[in-house]
Amino acid sequence: MKTLTPALTFIFLVFWVLTGGTARAEEVDCAACHKKVTPNIVSDWELSQHGQNQIDCSACHGSDHKSEKDVKNARIPTPEVCAECHEEKVREFKNGKHARAWSSMKAMPTFHWQPMVMIEGMKGCGGCHKIGLKTEAEIKELSKAGRGFGMASCDACHTRHLFSVAEASQPQACQTCHMGFDHAQWEMYSTSKHGVRYLLKQNKTLPEGAAAPKCQMCHLPGGNHANQTAWGFLAVRMPLPEDKQWARDRATLMQALGVLDPEGKPTPRLEVIKKEKVVRLTQEEWQKERSSRPRIGSWPRRSGSWRIYIRMACSRSRRNTPSPTRIS
Repeated sequence: MKTLTPALTFIFLVFWVLTGGTARAEEVDCAACHKKVTPNIVSDWELSQHGQNQIDCSACHGSDHKSEKDVKNARIPTPEVCAECHEEKVREFKNGKHARAWSSMKAMPTFHWQPMVMIEGMKGCGGCHKIGLKTEAEIKELSKAGRGFGMASCDACHTRHLFSVAEASQPQACQTCHMGFDHAQWEMYSTSKHGVRYLLKQNKTLPEGAAAPKCQMCHLPGGNHANQTAWGFLAVRMPLPEDKQWARDRATLMQALGVLDPEGKPTPRLEVIKKEKVVRLTQEEWQKERSSRPRIGSWPRRSGSWRIYIRMACSRSRRNTPSPTRIS
């Protein structure tokens, strides 16, 4: 039986290091340490498609973090990191509404008026709106403030470190953010026939084959991550309608958001709104997006709560609101 010469042994060792032997050794070290420090992260990774396909920690976090002394060297993933493998899905995401969540939040005057005790540390709006794309400077600032996790955007729905497609495909994945008195989409859905039937289907009251639409069927059809809505972020479209009462109600909403001034004329904030595609600027743009929605049976029978919210928001200043200038 032949044995390797010292020269061949040296060449083999160099080849082993260059082709990933070190990465595999470090992978074992990552798991061994983190099972003591963050065991749930390790167990989720082991259950994930990443773990089962030997996509190790360094693929997402880099290889500069080797011990508890250099934790700051661990790379916190961004959408660009995810795009190294999931290029098509990240490209779709960047063309969708979720990608603009961060910039649209910062464009709203109501965000800046909030007391810091209510919003700092991602306790308020930012906790959900961080799904949006951020600049490198913003990411650095968030990391400096100790809010550096969850920058990948993707993990808002595919919770780290399991990154489950099955989880992100359930309506509860949307519930985390799309709920509450100021945007009660979950309350509307879960009390509609669509939501009630889907939840009954989940708990096996209804059979698996029962018709029961979920959020993703209309807003992420076929798994396309470029989600949009016909109404935009503000649930209004321009130009304002011919119906005078409807126009006044919409004007009240846009005045509250600083898009129109007290006289009903456009403010500089309108350009920000246009840039971030927060509203549909024409009837044609609105109709095109609405027509692209999948037709799955009838539209949901929603609860009447959303009408109450709008009436409450508009009724206070309805009598004193000047006729708005038409925006084109």
